[in-house]
Amino acid sequence: MSWLAVWLIGAACADLTHSVRPVRWLPGVAGAALALLAGLAAGLTGGIDLAAVLVLALLVVAWDAAVRHGFGTGRVAVPLTLWGGMLALLLLVAGEAGPVTGAVADWQAASPLPGMAHLAPEMLWLGLGVVLVQLSTGNVLVRLVLTGTGTVNPAAGHDAGRTLKGGRLLGPMERLLILGLGLAGQLTAAGLVVAAKGLLRWPEIQATRASDAPGVDELTEYFLLGSFVSWLCALGGLALLAA
Repeated sequence: MSWLAVWLIGAACADLTHSVRPVRWLPGVAGAALALLAGLAAGLTGGIDLAAVLVLALLVVAWDAAVRHGFGTGRVAVPLTLWGGMLALLLLVAGEAGPVTGAVADWQAASPLPGMAHLAPEMLWLGLGVVLVQLSTGNVLVRLVLTGTGTVNPAAGHDAGRTLKGGRLLGPMERLLILGLGLAGQLTAAGLVVAAKGLLRWPEIQATRASDAPGVDELTEYFLLGSFVSWLCALGGLALLAA
């Protein structure tokens, strides 16, 4: 799982950089540099491991370029295929990846945090990648799916300054909450978070029945599709860590 951890860390850092400073090529270069750093810190410095880390760093640059092109043209098949293909490929070849050693294993061994001694270094590094993905890449994937299906925000031309404005912040918060509750074994509580979001959004959806507002069906579709993709990001991360 060490190669998968490097990919997730690099791609997530590229997306985080883009959300803070969307300068052309800077996010991809920053993500690639952090992927290299993640590989070196994990002790992936020899033979096939080093080659894999270098290739993954280049693919992080390709991921950032594909996302920017997809958002600019509305053609999102390439970034979505790249993301899904990378996950599938890295899971298939996980057995070929070397173990996480180096600075990561040294820090874990010296860490006073409870439970660290019983956690495999690979899962620690993978956990970091999964958490980082929830912060920004989850939003990127949601937007890519919404763009690809033509499910745009129907409120954008009416009251875009108010309606659904907090989605980019609420998404990472709910994904981290679902992930944390799942790792703690509280799947029922995670389900309550999902239900609570629907209840909290219901008054806003109902408000669209005003004569000058978009249709309630359109806003419901936008909300449901975006929410399901967001939840799948959290549940997918949980599945990786529970495997």
